[in-house]
Amino acid sequence: MNFYSIAPFIQANYPEYYTIETYHACESIAIRKVSDEWGILGNFARTSIVINGAVFKNAEQLFQLMKFKDKEAVMAVYRANNPKYTAKHWEKTHRRDDWGGMIVDAMKFCLTQKYQQCDEFRKELERSQGKYIVEDQTTFHKKTADTWGVKLQGDCYVGPNLLGRLLMDLRDNDRLDYLLPDDALAFIGHITAYD
Repeated sequence: MNFYSIAPFIQANYPEYYTIETYHACESIAIRKVSDEWGILGNFARTSIVINGAVFKNAEQLFQLMKFKDKEAVMAVYRANNPKYTAKHWEKTHRRDDWGGMIVDAMKFCLTQKYQQCDEFRKELERSQGKYIVEDQTTFHKKTADTWGVKLQGDCYVGPNLLGRLLMDLRDNDRLDYLLPDDALAFIGHITAYD
């Protein structure tokens, strides 16, 4: 299994999300690019989040930073133009030992912060009411969708769609419940010490 695959973490720690879902395309809204109609629902959308005095450019940057405790890794990811790819560089040597047990809760936390702090995101999420939300990975080179998304197969989107499912839960319940380790946000101290 690929070191970066999160499927084993989901299977072991979040079995309720370890499923393959199917959604009719005509009943779905798809997240593809930030510049597309529904782009603000994606984690890369420029929707800043402020936590304990630290400013994050989007939910993706915050999520990637939650993988680390070490100052060097945190600052490299924080300063990176593309935090996702920079985080991959540091993961093999610096990723939190407990990351697999907190990964979905970390995403829930990031989405909750975005929901509480960004009016435009909240309004677009509400506008999606009555539709399924999917992260469309049809154009990705991989044969199947990763844990976060789906691929179009005929008239249906098929895949785990973890991001879409969390967004729909947030939309339908105005909240996401999560439980994080006490030191989950300790990395912020490295950022605020240098800002």
